[in-house]
Amino acid sequence: MIPDFEIGPVPVGAGQLFLIAGPCVIESEAHAHRIAESIARITAGLSMPYIFKASYDKANRTSVTSFRGPGLREGTRILRSIAESTGLPVLTDVHEPAHCEIAAEGADVLQIPAFLCRQTDLLVAAGRTGRAVNVKKGQFVAPADMQHAVEKIGTTGNERISLTERGTTFGYGNLVVDMRSLPVLRRLAPVVFDATHSVQMPSAANGVSGGQPEFIPTLARAAVAAGIDGIFLEVHDNPAEAKSDGANALRLDLLAPLLETLLALHALAPARPGH
Repeated sequence: MIPDFEIGPVPVGAGQLFLIAGPCVIESEAHAHRIAESIARITAGLSMPYIFKASYDKANRTSVTSFRGPGLREGTRILRSIAESTGLPVLTDVHEPAHCEIAAEGADVLQIPAFLCRQTDLLVAAGRTGRAVNVKKGQFVAPADMQHAVEKIGTTGNERISLTERGTTFGYGNLVVDMRSLPVLRRLAPVVFDATHSVQMPSAANGVSGGQPEFIPTLARAAVAAGIDGIFLEVHDNPAEAKSDGANALRLDLLAPLLETLLALHALAPARPGH
C-alpha cells in the first residue's frame, strides 16, 4: 500500500480530489495574494482541498531574457505571507539542493521540476527537509522509472511523496499524455495530473513556450476519470499578460465550472492503485 498523508488541511491519497493551482511564477506580492485568495474562495465554495502554487524562480525558462521571479529569499517570504494570511498550504519549485532548506521555511511542498526529476542530490535534499515533495515526471521518463525518484527521497525517511504527470515529449515542440501512465504512477505514490503544462508547446513561440489551453478541460476530465488524487492547474487572471507560461494557463474565470465538472467525475472514479 502506498502511504497517504496530509499537507496542512489537505489530504493526499485518501480519496478526496485536491487542487494545486496558482500562477507559474510570483509576479508580485500583491498579484500572488490576489490569485491565492480568489482561488481559495472558489475551492471553499466547492469544499475542495487546495494548495496554492507559485515559483520564486523559474530557472529553466527558454530565453535568458525571460522573467524568472523575485528570487529565493524574497519569494520564500511572499509564500509564507500567503500561507499565514490565507491558511493555505503553499508549493514552490526548487532547482538546487542548497535552496531546499531555505524554500522549506516558506513552502509546505517542495516541487521537483520535470527536467530535474533524476537529480539525486536535489531529491535527497528536498526529502531531508521533511516537507512534502511533489516530483514532476520528466517528459523523457517512462512512468515506471519514477520508482527511482521515489526511492531516492525515501532514503531520507520521508514518505510524503506525490508524483505528477505533465506530458511526454512528442517530436519537437509538442507533448502528449498517455493516460496509461496515471495508474502506473499511482502504484508508486499518490498521483497528480498537470493539465496545463501538458498542453504546453515547448520553445514553440520564438523564445518562449506556446500552448493549447483549449484542451485543458479535455485532458483534466480524462485524467480524473482515470483515477487521480489531485489536479494541477496554472491559473492566471490575464494569461495574455502573464510573465511566464501564459500560453498554457487556465483563465481564472474558467476555473469554477471546470472544478465542478471534475469533482462530479471524481465521485464516479475515485483514485485507487492499479485503476
